[in-house]
Amino acid sequence: MSFLYSFLRPFAACLQHTLIPTKYDHAERLKGLEPPYILIANHQSLLDPVPVAYPVKKYEVSFLGKKEINSNRLVKWFVTTLHMIPVDRGNTDMEAMRACMKVLRGGGILGIFPEGTRNRGGLMEHIESGVSLIALRGGAPLIPMYIEGKYAPFHRVRVHVGEPIPMDDLRADGVNSDTAARLNERITETYRRLAEEAAKGIA
Repeated sequence: MSFLYSFLRPFAACLQHTLIPTKYDHAERLKGLEPPYILIANHQSLLDPVPVAYPVKKYEVSFLGKKEINSNRLVKWFVTTLHMIPVDRGNTDMEAMRACMKVLRGGGILGIFPEGTRNRGGLMEHIESGVSLIALRGGAPLIPMYIEGKYAPFHRVRVHVGEPIPMDDLRADGVNSDTAARLNERITETYRRLAEEAAKGIA
């Protein structure tokens, strides 16, 4: 972990145990998992990286983020120090793709919000195609995390950690637009199921 990342973890712990209490379902699915792997989550707030990264105790998570964040010099220094990978949303960003592959091949962890932007509705309505290409090319497990609830002072948020999304059959068919589209469908279906289980109170 970088010094800044390690320095911020106690603040994240304080946030999750006091102001925004966070409960994890099946966090044990991450405990025995060794990198490389990819964490994906629905995206509703700028705070989302905190509950996604917090249960990963020993390693730093490198998140993809929109390159517009880098327009402010102070913010750019902050996210660069935290190893954020800037990406040009809506375009094929080969530099970002190479940076993601470097993280995975170096035994790291990627954090991705597949919609590419915030969606306060909770369910994934549109998934950027590059996400599935990264997952298929990276050869690493794809772990879904579903963030349930809105961020508000002293209002509990639940994070559901799902089983790895199967991809071996898709990789066997080759990495192309067809297999990427099929993986997008699996991601969408996974989040639909996680949302339904959350609504029924199924941990």
